[in-house]
Amino acid sequence: MRLIDHTQASLLDYTCAQLGCFFPSGDGAALRHRLERHLPQALKRLAHCIDRVRMWQSGQFNYLNSSQYCLYLYFLANTVWREERSEEAVGAATRLFLLNKALNGIDLFYEIAMPEVFFIGHSVGIVLAKATYGNYLVLYQNSTVGKNRGVAPVLGEGVILYPNSAIIGHCRIGDHTTVSQGTGVINRDTPGNCMVFAGTAGELTIKAAKRPLIDDFFRF
Repeated sequence: MRLIDHTQASLLDYTCAQLGCFFPSGDGAALRHRLERHLPQALKRLAHCIDRVRMWQSGQFNYLNSSQYCLYLYFLANTVWREERSEEAVGAATRLFLLNKALNGIDLFYEIAMPEVFFIGHSVGIVLAKATYGNYLVLYQNSTVGKNRGVAPVLGEGVILYPNSAIIGHCRIGDHTTVSQGTGVINRDTPGNCMVFAGTAGELTIKAAKRPLIDDFFRF
């Protein structure tokens, strides 16, 4: 994957400089060494994701594209945590998570197992719990996936959450479900291949999808 205006070394320097600015500490050299070990794997995961998003050019990563940089910080934090689990690795992953939150306004914890391929339209206000996420997920601003009484949703493949939508609690969301803007799905299931709208008296209106909207977002 081509890194626009960066090499792996300079991208690492850039990331470490941001971490040092936001979260200064005395372990800069050790932090850089730890991130350096995991950067190639994180970039491999990022490349796989970027290559499948239709609106992005395959084979290149632009650190000034905030959505791409948001994914980069998640994949790096998650890779560090997944591959090590030491106290120092947790500290590094936490700082990357907090950097992502500060820069992009997203609450995406490093322990969350996001799918291999997902797309963030606008990251501001997105809050994601430790739920089950299917591949080819689409998220827009102020969308939420959350727990209710400790129970987290299960999302199938090709789920789209438009702005200000939410999936909360005991939900099984079928493949290719689109949750419309401003709609909350709380302790409800969806059959899949459908569009979900806010109904009356707290009920939902579920309509069969006329075509797979997910095709607009991804290369399959």
